[in-house]
Amino acid sequence: MNILLELFVVTFRVLWAFVLAAAKWLVRPKEKSVAGQVCLITGAGSGLGRLFALEFARRRALLVLWDINTQSNEETAGMVRHIYRELAEAAPKVAGDGEKDVLPHCSLQVYTYTCDVGKRENVYTTAERVRKEVGEVSVLVNNAGVVSGHHLLECPDELIERTMMVNCHAHFWTTKAFLPKMLEMNHGHIVTVASSLGLFSTAGVEDYCASKFGAVGFHESLSHELKAAEKDGIKTTLVCPYLVDTGMFRGCRIRKEIEPFLPPLKPEYCVKQAMRAILTDQPMICTPRLMYMVTFMKSILPFEAVVCMYRFLGADKCMYPFIAQRKQATNNNEAKNGI
Repeated sequence: MNILLELFVVTFRVLWAFVLAAAKWLVRPKEKSVAGQVCLITGAGSGLGRLFALEFARRRALLVLWDINTQSNEETAGMVRHIYRELAEAAPKVAGDGEKDVLPHCSLQVYTYTCDVGKRENVYTTAERVRKEVGEVSVLVNNAGVVSGHHLLECPDELIERTMMVNCHAHFWTTKAFLPKMLEMNHGHIVTVASSLGLFSTAGVEDYCASKFGAVGFHESLSHELKAAEKDGIKTTLVCPYLVDTGMFRGCRIRKEIEPFLPPLKPEYCVKQAMRAILTDQPMICTPRLMYMVTFMKSILPFEAVVCMYRFLGADKCMYPFIAQRKQATNNNEAKNGI
């Protein structure tokens, strides 16, 4: 009898979850404040990482930027400082209006660290420096990513390992470094920037797809673990964008007749959508929304039906032009260096 009662309760909660999800479509949830909170972003030197840094800076978060490239990371920090100065200049007006509580400009700082997230000890050492020099991290954005751009049998083992280390294993190291304090305080937010290729795959990028599937699996398991521990103060958001026009996959093409309806995403649009999800504690965001449908269809259709759809869309070999360009660029560099 108890199990029947529990089944009824579970059914009600599932239906209620659908109602709440529908309500969020109709009424936009209020965005939470991250002002004054320490936000750490990996891969902050370029692409989406840089744009995330600028968006969090506009919301008066205290930024900690990690990247393997010191120069590009410092360039991002310069942009963040410019935003902080603009906020400081606007602060007297806002304070005079009495509409918002404004943090003093001196509390807005950006810290940069050169870190190779693919190396476990480098992550732990840098994380310890952050705790000593900045404080405990409240928002962790695991964004750093790489792609080898080789067919499986042409890809050196070292590049496969590198892709897995940066795109997947690094999430374990950064989370293990900063999650304990979040658990102690029951407060924090962990963001996993994955990819639509972590939900469904395509040919020619086996290492990249595997790493992103791994990141998605890690994120989902972590989310369940936090729920099981009843740590509702720690939020998680999984970001799975379609192809983003950052140059990472330059040359990637789907069928030309379809491409106008599904063009590469503008990085700014992708990050704004992700920020909206993060600040409203949305568990997952796929951009564009069509990616939800693709993921659902992949789950219910026979494999051969999925293959037919891929071929119709030109998605089965969409990475081949990108791989060819990478191979040509590698050959040109070797020729220049006299190899």
